[in-house]
Amino acid sequence: MNREQMSKIAHTHHPIKSPLDDGSVSRLLAHALPRGDERVLDLGCGGGEWLLRALTTHPHLRAEGVDISESDLAEARQKAVRLGIDDRLALHCRKAEEFSSPHRFDLVLCIGSTHALGGLLPTLEAARDHLAPGGRVLIGDGFWERDPSPEAVEVLGDFADLATTVDRITAAGWTPVQGHVSTRQELDDYEWANWGTLASWALDHPTHPDGPEVLAWATTRRAEWLRTYRDTWGFATLLLRPTPS
Repeated sequence: MNREQMSKIAHTHHPIKSPLDDGSVSRLLAHALPRGDERVLDLGCGGGEWLLRALTTHPHLRAEGVDISESDLAEARQKAVRLGIDDRLALHCRKAEEFSSPHRFDLVLCIGSTHALGGLLPTLEAARDHLAPGGRVLIGDGFWERDPSPEAVEVLGDFADLATTVDRITAAGWTPVQGHVSTRQELDDYEWANWGTLASWALDHPTHPDGPEVLAWATTRRAEWLRTYRDTWGFATLLLRPTPS
């Protein structure tokens, strides 16, 4: 079973593919969409959960999502049809860095997908190119709460601590407007939901040819989380506006 299929199973009970609970998502969207009639772009939208939530709570909103996963986008389209919001949602199957639009956007999202654009700062520069005047960016990325082990860096990537991350963002010409640092509960719920759902799937499908592989991956993931980076990794979601020059 490929990683994309396992990801779909893992996020069955946690469709937001980042360590944020429903309340945090709602609050962030409320701050990011004060008018309710914005045009929104999600770079690396996956199954479109952020866009679907924004569209269902803001009936005058229009949104576009970009992702390379055809199956994720197909799932997002199906959900949008069921919710009756498909006429306000456009989805594009392409690399985020290759996306262009005749429109500019009031809000650009990239939550947990900065790797697709080469990291946090390159993602912010890509987002800037899509912003309308007065537009803002909602971005989510990891950081180290304390010095990581070499193994943690190998597993997750070369992040900075939160203070350094914010300093880099401001130096790149952005002003934080609002933010949320994921709680320990959100982090644990996200990780445990993922490996727990995979393990449950494998145990519920004992004759499936991919069952042993999925169970082994879930077990490995749990061990990595508990041993390697549970106490060192954090996740911050920041609402930013360009700093006036």
